[in-house]
Amino acid sequence: MSIKVKALAEVVRKWAANAAGAQTYYESGVKGAGSDWLAGAQAAGPAFKAGVSAGNIQQLFEGGIRKAGAEKYTRKASEVGPGRFSQGVAAGTPDYSAGVEPMLSTIAGISLSTRGPRGSAANLQRVAQVADALHKKRLALRGG
Repeated sequence: MSIKVKALAEVVRKWAANAAGAQTYYESGVKGAGSDWLAGAQAAGPAFKAGVSAGNIQQLFEGGIRKAGAEKYTRKASEVGPGRFSQGVAAGTPDYSAGVEPMLSTIAGISLSTRGPRGSAANLQRVAQVADALHKKRLALRGG
């Protein structure tokens, strides 16, 4: 016996009508949810590792990309992205500031070796000094 389902057009119409009016539910749901998110995300470490280490993860990833396709990417980026871009930048400014500050402080605290002539291996050492300091800072900030 088959399962009776509603017509696709009816399901889509109902979803669109209900989802469009759900902003207040979203807003009330995310307020104060940070501690639940943090606990769940921290507990998910082993599951994340298992997921990204699965033998078929590359095929699943590529399959999802293939299924979405270039047309969906372009359509969603064009229709949704522009309206959210400046709002996202404004909302992200404090986080950007907090994230970039330790890196700028680290760079400002580096005493570079003497610059050599153009093309000198000594100049690559200067780049390595900056890269090494930033890598160490990133690991320290992430607890690595």
